[in-house]
Amino acid sequence: MATGTASGGRRLPRGSAVFTTFPDLLFIFEFAFGGLVWILILLTQVPVPLVQGWVLFVSVSCFIVTTLLLFLYIVGAHKNWNFWITLDTAYHCLAALFYFSASALETLVTIGLQDDIHKHYSENISAVVFSIIVTLLYMVHAVFSLIRCKVSYRNREHS
Repeated sequence: MATGTASGGRRLPRGSAVFTTFPDLLFIFEFAFGGLVWILILLTQVPVPLVQGWVLFVSVSCFIVTTLLLFLYIVGAHKNWNFWITLDTAYHCLAALFYFSASALETLVTIGLQDDIHKHYSENISAVVFSIIVTLLYMVHAVFSLIRCKVSYRNREHS
């Protein structure tokens, strides 16, 4: 791991360091699995359109914001300002909460489809599994971002 950019550091990575530091390495998995959730939700036929709409909104929004943050981190647009550490933390906490609600709703609808003979049941199960994986990724990223934020503010107070 790069010095000062690991979860215990107070700096955000830039350039290729985004792909080698934790928790920022999770951006790649959030991007890949989040895109997969997006595709799977588009393929499913959920009998409750409001649920499908919410899950689709969460997956597309998080996919776009994660892509944007990943790009901004790679080009170094954050310039190691403390605001970006707070923004990163707030985003990942909010994304974890939204994905948790979307996963719970998608799970509930899929359980309801279990009794019916529904040809899209396996696609719904796949969407649920991957949305739970993405939820866990965002939760882990949020926890380590909170740690980084705490260390950053503690170091700022002592300087």
